[in-house]
Amino acid sequence: MSETPAAPRLAETFAEVEDALLSRWPETRLEPSLDRIRAFTELLGDPQTSYRLIHLTGTNGKTSTSRMIDTLLRALDLRTGRFTSPHVERMTERISVDGEPLTDEEFVRAFNDVAPYTHLVDEDQEHPLSFFETVVGMAYAAFADAPVDVAVVEVGMGGSWDATNVADADVAVVLPIAVDHAQYLGDSPIAIAEEKAGIIKPGSIAVLAQQTPEVAELLIQRAAEVGATVAREGMEFGVVSRVPAVGGQVVSFQGLRGRYDEVFLPLYGAHQAQNAAVALAAVEAFAASGEQSQPLDEDLVRAAFAEVTSPGRLEIVRRSPTVVLDAAHNPHGAEALAAALEDSFTFSPLIGVLGVMSDKDHEGLLTALEPHLAHVICSQNSTPRALPAERLAEAARAVFGEDRVSVAPRLADAVDQAAALAEAGEAFGDPLGSGAVLVTGSVVTVGEARALLVPRGREARA
Repeated sequence: MSETPAAPRLAETFAEVEDALLSRWPETRLEPSLDRIRAFTELLGDPQTSYRLIHLTGTNGKTSTSRMIDTLLRALDLRTGRFTSPHVERMTERISVDGEPLTDEEFVRAFNDVAPYTHLVDEDQEHPLSFFETVVGMAYAAFADAPVDVAVVEVGMGGSWDATNVADADVAVVLPIAVDHAQYLGDSPIAIAEEKAGIIKPGSIAVLAQQTPEVAELLIQRAAEVGATVAREGMEFGVVSRVPAVGGQVVSFQGLRGRYDEVFLPLYGAHQAQNAAVALAAVEAFAASGEQSQPLDEDLVRAAFAEVTSPGRLEIVRRSPTVVLDAAHNPHGAEALAAALEDSFTFSPLIGVLGVMSDKDHEGLLTALEPHLAHVICSQNSTPRALPAERLAEAARAVFGEDRVSVAPRLADAVDQAAALAEAGEAFGDPLGSGAVLVTGSVVTVGEARALLVPRGREARA
């Protein structure tokens, strides 16, 4: 039996809560089971059953899509809870009510509300509650306490045995599936899809983003087995047209209930337009499962999408030179990032600052970004999981060549060096170019860069 954490005492400060949570199993240490979270939520009175729920899984795009769904639901005068992971800068970002992260005081209260029960579960189970399981319990209890009308919940990893899956969703959203977390979920899209399909429950509505044919077939089969209704991007809903625009793009959507034209989305890239189509379909499906069967009000949809933000997702945080942050951390995400750079920006030269986790496919990420970066500075974030900068540079030299790779282990140094190179466009044969810096490779890297570059408390517009 694993060592049981000491019996919790009530916390007084956010720092104490953070320490208590981080003393538990990290998110990267997994023991596939819903036993602990079920025992935990039962002790809490099964708070996840007291509101309706939209559940999201997929390899990339979950957080952006969750934020879009949240904004649309609030435009319908519904009180929302939103659970996302990982956080970009602060742990409080994971639990939001009415579109706003819990304050430090509210986060402490949410922890104290569940802390007396954590030790009971720890004593009774073979393994203690993990960090992620504890925060999921906090979120579900906080949403019930608010109370919210609907929770928008993003899985942490996978689907079937993800701790969030102790709840049954009205609408299950499956975003594009590719290979990530291969050591936990499998090394093929099909193996990963089998795990992620577990959020599709009997009687739910499954909103499916575009998938490979094999993955789509598996998801549709799962829906048929449990009696769920299916709505597919490219069939029942999707992007009709999109045009890049200043500050984002203008998109026309075919929804499940109607057509929505010339909607301004203040996010960049075709992938975000597709995320928006999925979000719109999810909200239409959710509303239709109640009393609403008509299209959503077109002005309401336009107003809601115009307010959407997604920090750390092609987010411009500084000018002169421009600094862009993007949390792409696998080849699939890097390919979407590369397409968005080609589509929406004319940076020249573009200098990359990369910091990746040691368990990620950094070679695939480098290969996807190589055509778009004039130079790459290999760095690392502050976590033990970070791939050392020099090891990343070894791989980068094989892809970019010796002359296009530098090493700066400290992220602040890497950003400063990249800014200097971006401003010296003539060194890359483009004296009149609009140089810029792209920081990417990991959510943690982007979060640490954001803390360096963005004044505390400034709401980002991506």
